Amino acid sequence: MAPKVLHRKMLESDHREFLSGFIRLHILHHAAQEPLVGFWMIEELRRHGYEMSPGTIYPLLHGLQKRGYLSVEVRREGRRAWREYSATKKGKKALAAAKRKLRELFHELIE
Repeated sequence: MAPKVLHRKMLESDHREFLSGFIRLHILHHAAQEPLVGFWMIEELRRHGYEMSPGTIYPLLHGLQKRGYLSVEVRREGRRAWREYSATKKGKKALAAAKRKLRELFHELIE
């Protein structure tokens, strides 16, 4: 494994509690734009350097749904079925509040 990748993996495991909030916000951000599926979200997070497995992403999605931030719709095409997640009104409100706080923190951190 390349040193840069190893360093990133160590960093992610050491700071997982911080990163999990970023991941939840990332999910809400995309779910507020359009419905998403878990596999697509895994790929999107991978593009940003997060290595997520289905065993990690689906419990996150279900947890956000259970708390009322996401709604789910089961889609079917022939024998194939999948779940599409969308941000609820509560999820969009939470995302807007988090964005305000994130902007404030960002400005404080870079000063």
